[in-house]
Amino acid sequence: MVSGGTYGTEDIVHGAGYGRAILILLLTPLLWSLPTAFMIGELSSALPFEGGYYAWVRRAMGNFWGFQEAWLSLVASIFDMAIYPTLFVAYLTRMFPWFQVNNRGWWVALAVVIACALLNIAGVKVVSLTSLWLFLALSAPFIAIVFIAPFKIGALAHAVTQPTTSTVDILGGLLICMWNYMGWDNASTIATEVEKPQRTYPRAMLVAVAIVAASYILPFLAMWMTGLKPTAWETGSWADIAGLLGGPLLRVGVVLGGMISAFGMFNALVMSYSRLPLAMAQDGMLPAVFGKLQKKSRAPWVAILALAACWAMCLGLGFARLVTLDILLYGASLFLEFVALAVLRFREPELPRPFRVPGGLFGAIAIGIPPVLLLGFSVIRSEHESVLGMSSFAFGMILIAAGFVAYAVNHLLKPAGWTARQPKPDMVS
Repeated sequence: MVSGGTYGTEDIVHGAGYGRAILILLLTPLLWSLPTAFMIGELSSALPFEGGYYAWVRRAMGNFWGFQEAWLSLVASIFDMAIYPTLFVAYLTRMFPWFQVNNRGWWVALAVVIACALLNIAGVKVVSLTSLWLFLALSAPFIAIVFIAPFKIGALAHAVTQPTTSTVDILGGLLICMWNYMGWDNASTIATEVEKPQRTYPRAMLVAVAIVAASYILPFLAMWMTGLKPTAWETGSWADIAGLLGGPLLRVGVVLGGMISAFGMFNALVMSYSRLPLAMAQDGMLPAVFGKLQKKSRAPWVAILALAACWAMCLGLGFARLVTLDILLYGASLFLEFVALAVLRFREPELPRPFRVPGGLFGAIAIGIPPVLLLGFSVIRSEHESVLGMSSFAFGMILIAAGFVAYAVNHLLKPAGWTARQPKPDMVS
């Protein structure tokens, strides 16, 4: 499942209206998802190393930019991971408004962070969201919405809905759409495992994009037919809207689905993000303590606990602000990955690449242009969000600059690295 699935898409309609929201949902995967999937498909098939994107940028442009890639990815992940507990609470409070009072929702979100961190450290296996049956189960409420809506054309035109607090505009809706289309790096690792990847991989990605886009667009098209006003939408409101359309049972299905989706995505990503400080510790770019593994599960427990503390500190920022910061910082790291793609094509043309972005060096450069242009919207939007009394853009620039300072301090303290380069131990995936 890409990003949060259909859950968490509500503010796209609130910000853009139905027609423009559907257009955004159609164009974004072509300009954002496919170029990113193709770039990561080539790099992951050529350099299947621990640390992934950090290892690619480091090989292409050296230690300094490799460190910046890791820094940006880690900082972006802090805001990205805080989104899932926030969504968990957004759907929970639709069923139990009691959790909206005081800081009860924050404590629930913190409990999600702690539970998933402990599950990963202990090596407990939770059913993956990538399994087909669970994807279908979580999609079942939206399939029901698509089938019910044609029988209620215009029925919700004058529906009384809960007042919304969303301030998301069309740019905010675009960024939320981009966030919902993130996650293609997980699928791109199949590039080395399929027959004739140069032909099969692009087709597989096109089919995957079509399926995901349909799962987003069809429920919105269905609700558009009912006449429900775009202003009724905000994060978590799928639950109330499903109740209006199909009754309390459908509402409960959406609430449970939203909570399971958010918990499952967060739990699955804990181990993925913890691999980055582990790889950096093994390369001597972070203190060796971040490479400590739990004896039984082989999980990097120090890295998980350190990251969990950072995720917890961001839980009160709110969904839209978290998405804005996530896209801004993730975009900077993504830009370095597209640069690495072109640099490696130039410096290492003979590097074996089971999958190659079509079009030679020109294709490797051109494929990065649409995503980078889209990232410009995150800069514009971030100037209208505030964090700690400053714009999100200024806050993001401080975090980016902190990566330069961190590298300098790191280099001054340990010019030869924190540890000798270590062999990579086997880990539980």
